[in-house]
Amino acid sequence: MTVGQSLLRMMLLIRAVEERIGELVSAGEIKTPCHLSIGQEAIAAGVCAALGRQDTVWGGHRSHGHYLAKGGDLNAMMAEIFGKATGCSKGRGGSMHLIAPAQGLYGTVPLVGATVPLAVGAGLASKLRHEPHVAVAFFGDGATEEGHFHESLNLAALYRLPVLFVCENNFYSTHMALSERRLKDNIVQAAEPSGMPGLRLDGNDVLAVFDGAVQAVTRARAGEGPSLLECRTYRWRGHVGPAWDIAVGEHRRRELDEWLPKDPIMRLKRRLVDEGVSAQKLDAMAPVIRDEVEAAVAFARLSPSPDESDLLRHVYAPRRK
Repeated sequence: MTVGQSLLRMMLLIRAVEERIGELVSAGEIKTPCHLSIGQEAIAAGVCAALGRQDTVWGGHRSHGHYLAKGGDLNAMMAEIFGKATGCSKGRGGSMHLIAPAQGLYGTVPLVGATVPLAVGAGLASKLRHEPHVAVAFFGDGATEEGHFHESLNLAALYRLPVLFVCENNFYSTHMALSERRLKDNIVQAAEPSGMPGLRLDGNDVLAVFDGAVQAVTRARAGEGPSLLECRTYRWRGHVGPAWDIAVGEHRRRELDEWLPKDPIMRLKRRLVDEGVSAQKLDAMAPVIRDEVEAAVAFARLSPSPDESDLLRHVYAPRRK
């Protein structure tokens, strides 16, 4: 399977999983709040394809795609979202607290911008240990308005840490548009005061994201320090839940109509077909993926719920004798 086909399969998987989660939320079967990244799949797929197993990824509240793209187990994620004991966080975390240590994902954090200093800490640890590992922070455009975002960029640049800052700029912080929060559309320029390179990418072009990530990761491994990638995209669904949120305002309804034709999956499909890949071969991916998703849903439904006797486990440190 070529890089392009592999990227397509990952985006199809992320989309199928999240669309199914949306259906289950609407049906009342899933209770935990779920933040979907439908329309933004190219960023998780493109960046994680440039990473190795030992590289770390630090995601936020909208991280189903990061978890899957970094190699997280689909059954364990679905079970977690169902709140089951077989979940990756043992049913304690739900959608926003996913973890896959063996794949380099040490826990997603729903606090806005909290992934950024965590990734810097991981990058510092790699440098002190003389390890060639890269740390990646995924965060939204709203996180760039937090103070520790700028502090983290400065520290990472000062010590030339192997960190990749990835801003998934979907132009909204909850329901507030970027233009309502900032005088200028200049997130990528946050790299300049720290002296690191900043690159603005079409976040719906997965191959452009992949190429930009490879460039930044190569630079980090060579000891040249961090990079900032601003990947411009758009979430099709609401801030939380499966609703399309077109009632939020006329402005968003108009924007959504403009962004739907920029679907990252369809764009890559067209490009692969233009390069000579059989359309039938690409279309054959979808039913296989749907079966995988349904198998994960079945696994989650049949899994046991956490035992009430474990409610306070991991809350308090065990008393030393």
